Amino acid sequence: MSANDTFDDPRVTAHRDGDDLLSAGLGLRGLAGASTRFAQPGSPTPAELRRRAIQSSWKGVADLGPRGGFGSLYGSVPNVPGREFTTFANLPGARASHRVLVQVPDDFDRKKRCLVVTASSGSRGIYGAIALAGGWGLPRGCAVAYTDKGGGAGYFDPSDDTGVQLDGTRARAGSAPLEFEPKGLAPDAGIAVKHAHSGDNPEADWGRHVLQAARFGLGVLDRAFPEEAPFTAQNTTIIATGLSNGGGAVLRAAGDDKEGILAAVVALEPNIHIRGSRSFYDYATEAALLLPAALSARQFDDVPFARVGAASPPAWVLRGAALRAHGRLSAVMPGAQADEALDRLRAGGWQDDVLATAASSTSLDLWRAVAVAYASAYLKRDAAHMPGGFCYRLHHAAGMAGPIDAIVRAAWWADGSGVPPGTGISLDGGTDLSLDPTLPGVLTLHDLQTGHGAEADQLRAAVKTTAAELPREGLPILIVHGAQDGLIPAAFSSQPYVRWLRDAGLRPVFWKVPYAQHFDAFLAFTDFGDRHVPLLPYGYAALDRAWATVAEGRALPEDAAVRDARPRGAGPLTARALALPQN
Repeated sequence: MSANDTFDDPRVTAHRDGDDLLSAGLGLRGLAGASTRFAQPGSPTPAELRRRAIQSSWKGVADLGPRGGFGSLYGSVPNVPGREFTTFANLPGARASHRVLVQVPDDFDRKKRCLVVTASSGSRGIYGAIALAGGWGLPRGCAVAYTDKGGGAGYFDPSDDTGVQLDGTRARAGSAPLEFEPKGLAPDAGIAVKHAHSGDNPEADWGRHVLQAARFGLGVLDRAFPEEAPFTAQNTTIIATGLSNGGGAVLRAAGDDKEGILAAVVALEPNIHIRGSRSFYDYATEAALLLPAALSARQFDDVPFARVGAASPPAWVLRGAALRAHGRLSAVMPGAQADEALDRLRAGGWQDDVLATAASSTSLDLWRAVAVAYASAYLKRDAAHMPGGFCYRLHHAAGMAGPIDAIVRAAWWADGSGVPPGTGISLDGGTDLSLDPTLPGVLTLHDLQTGHGAEADQLRAAVKTTAAELPREGLPILIVHGAQDGLIPAAFSSQPYVRWLRDAGLRPVFWKVPYAQHFDAFLAFTDFGDRHVPLLPYGYAALDRAWATVAEGRALPEDAAVRDARPRGAGPLTARALALPQN
């Protein structure tokens, strides 16, 4: 480990006899089923919380439905007994820790030493990448090191002064080390979330989080197999992989890896940007502002989830009128306002097939929710001083405090996405009493990207610290991205990154997958699944190719547009529809 690494003493647990590493004993059917239950809902055990966290992480990333092909066309969930080592890790200069966890299977391949290191997608908790990194690595005898990269659902509630311990249970501040323990919050400040409120801008350190998790993984292997220590980057193959924000994190690690500890990097739908390209906050706040107004355009008439939950009169028409009233659109009639909003999105680089899947994020209010958390992180605000007057509030059942609140809190660590709203937590503020009540907050968030003043300057400066650095020459890098990704469009992320690497003389492999979008989990819904293919099987295939390159000396594959991939249609997914790249 590096002399600068700081780790608390790890918690070590064994997982055998019906409680394994990959599915906590649930198997594929159990992972796909209803959420596991707690014997005592207000005080779940660490084992119950772990099982539910693993299940929710699988279901949040993979399509485990009967028509999705998991377990038959790709992937599997075998029983993988072993041990887990978890602790809170600290980067030099950081105020808050990131949680790290290493899974060591009993059948760890000691002849072909392999460590997969990964970072959670989105702002998910520590198991957030298990469907990718664990699903590929554990059945092959690899150990897997995870980091939450400064996110996670270790929410702190100042109303009762509780946060999350290392084992996932809640405890009062001062009684035990907590995953996140902000200081000085008033009881009514609102729920504090590590990604948004740590004061660290964790995104700036995503790459360092991944590399520190890799070093922790090597140290854990020393401890797990002392007779075969030391485990080093010279005698252990370290492959970094992740998807979405986790994909961006492993690419950032590639640029930060001055010691050369990574053997290969495989990134799926990565949230990555380079200097001069559009950042996620830039295009997310643009989508939050303009997409609701564009949704009344005819091209969205047959798009799944494009207009879910709209009020009467239609909310998308109201957004167009409100933007005109604020001087953000010039057209007078609703149809012309929709066309104007759509034209502005296209001018910004949005493509029509990408906008079709971006519409679902608009209907789910995802753009606004994510932008709130990012803005708070960039401006280093605490829970009581989020920009735009936003706050996260405990949402009491039946509108009043009661015993149910303790039950809801107890499940946050297992169920939370790391970015509220969610069960028991509402996103408040940033609204007015107009017919388009969320617009004031959206305008504030958008103007922090495009406007003037100290706060806007601070936010843009913070975003600049998240730009990628060039990886070392010769490092195998494989990037897999859905052509119809509407949350992190390839045109704003993977494609400029790949061009940048190639302009520098590097040779990344880029697979662009037709009909693939961002959320494989959405494919369980018929309207979505009929039109798209999952991205996860292409990630597994890319990991296979990366392993063949670094462990067997085979040449890297060529770029692939996967031209024969096609939507599954009304029936189950088929191998022909996937058309996975061949060796």
